[in-house]
Amino acid sequence: MNETKSGAELVTPYSDRRDKTDQVEEMFDSIAPAYDFMNTAMTFGLHRWWRSRALDAASKELSSSPRAILDIATGTGDVAFDLHRRFPEAEITGIDLSDGMLEVAREKLAKCDASARNRISFIQGDSLDLFLPDNSQDMITVAYGVRNFEHLKQGYREMLRVLRPGGTLCVIELSRPASKIPFALYNIYSHHIIPFAGRIVSGDTRAYSYLPESIAAAPQRNDMTSVMESCGFTGCRWKSLTFGAVTYYIAHK
Repeated sequence: MNETKSGAELVTPYSDRRDKTDQVEEMFDSIAPAYDFMNTAMTFGLHRWWRSRALDAASKELSSSPRAILDIATGTGDVAFDLHRRFPEAEITGIDLSDGMLEVAREKLAKCDASARNRISFIQGDSLDLFLPDNSQDMITVAYGVRNFEHLKQGYREMLRVLRPGGTLCVIELSRPASKIPFALYNIYSHHIIPFAGRIVSGDTRAYSYLPESIAAAPQRNDMTSVMESCGFTGCRWKSLTFGAVTYYIAHK
């Protein structure tokens, strides 16, 4: 049974009565063609370094080379492709609500070598109701996805269910800087420059306004690890990068 919604669960891309899950799916379908360009432009390419740092940290937590990895909110597949380069023998499943985003990911996959095409699969599905069996995944990753969950704890409980005992969870999420000067610059950039650029490039007037709103409302750092712990994860810790603009979280089952 779902708890009362709070924080980012109440922030939706569009102002209508539909469930947040449906609105998030529509939003990412809308911006899919421009997503990779905007992701690189608005982070000045730092998203690649952030991903590398987080996956480096998570990889060091593994007791052995993973056989099965789940990438939740896989989007256009960049995390899944990075994971394949690190663990070429692992079966990697990328799941996402948005078929538009997955279409881009599949186009990228079609251009990869046979090893990647045989080991990576992209499937449309709901992160809050995973189709995978209990204790089936050695590693789970979520990049910039948990603040889009309609029910955050339900999402974490599903991850805990499918993660094998001893497995590792890695969450990467945008966050607000804690220091005054970086926070002031972040506010100007995230609330004015990004929404303006997003409207011009993607044509979606709400998607890149929803972005800073959902970041501000989502639990961050110690608050996020507290949520993870309440859902049953252990060894939860976080590390912020680039003056606190992004934070990654590592946890275990």
